[in-house]
Amino acid sequence: MRLNQNTLLLGKKVVLVPYTSKHVPRYHEWMKSEELQRLTASEPLSLEQEYAMQRSWREDADKCTFIVLDAEKWQAQPGATEESCMVGDVNLFLTNLEDPTLGEIEVMIAEPSCRGKGLGTEAVLMMLSYGVTRLDLTKFEAKIGQGNEPSIRMFQKLHFEQVAVSSVFQEVTLRLTMSESEHHWLLEQTSHVEEKPYRDGSAEPC
Repeated sequence: MRLNQNTLLLGKKVVLVPYTSKHVPRYHEWMKSEELQRLTASEPLSLEQEYAMQRSWREDADKCTFIVLDAEKWQAQPGATEESCMVGDVNLFLTNLEDPTLGEIEVMIAEPSCRGKGLGTEAVLMMLSYGVTRLDLTKFEAKIGQGNEPSIRMFQKLHFEQVAVSSVFQEVTLRLTMSESEHHWLLEQTSHVEEKPYRDGSAEPC
C-alpha cells in the first residue's frame, strides 16, 4: 500500500523499510528455496513475476509490507546497502470485507543465520503496532503451517491464541484481539520504536 511507502521503522534488532524494486533480486533468490516455499505456501515465481508482485504490494490498498533489515548490520556499516542487510519481510493483509478492523499478519525470516534471535518477534510487534496506530486494526490473525512449530510458538508468546485448525490446508489459525490491556502491553513492547521518513533507500543509518 502507498500509506507506508515513505515510512521507516527503527527498532533495536530490526529496521522495517518499504518493499521497493531494488529489494526484488534478493527476495527472488530467497524464494528459490524449497524450504521457504513450503513454509510460506508459495509457488516459485520468475524474476519478472516477482517485480510485478512488488508493484502490486505497493499499489494495492489491502496489502501492507515491510522488508526486514538486520539493524545491527545496517547501523554498524556506514554505506551498507539495504539489500546486504535484508533478512526477511513482514506483511499485513486487509482482505476481510466484513471486518475492516481485522488484519492477517505473516512474517518470514529468510536468512537461516538470523533465525532464533528475536528478529521475527520484534518485526511482528512493530507491525502490530503499525496496524493499530496507522491502520485502525483491532484484531489480528496468523495462519501458519502445522509443521512450523517455531513460528507457532513465537505467535503464542505474543499473546495469540489458537482458534482453528485446517486439516485440508494443514495450517492453524491464531488470533489476537486488542483489548485495553493488550493494547497497553503492545505499546510497552514497542515504546522504543522510532518512525522516520523513508525516501526509497536514501534513509541513512543513525
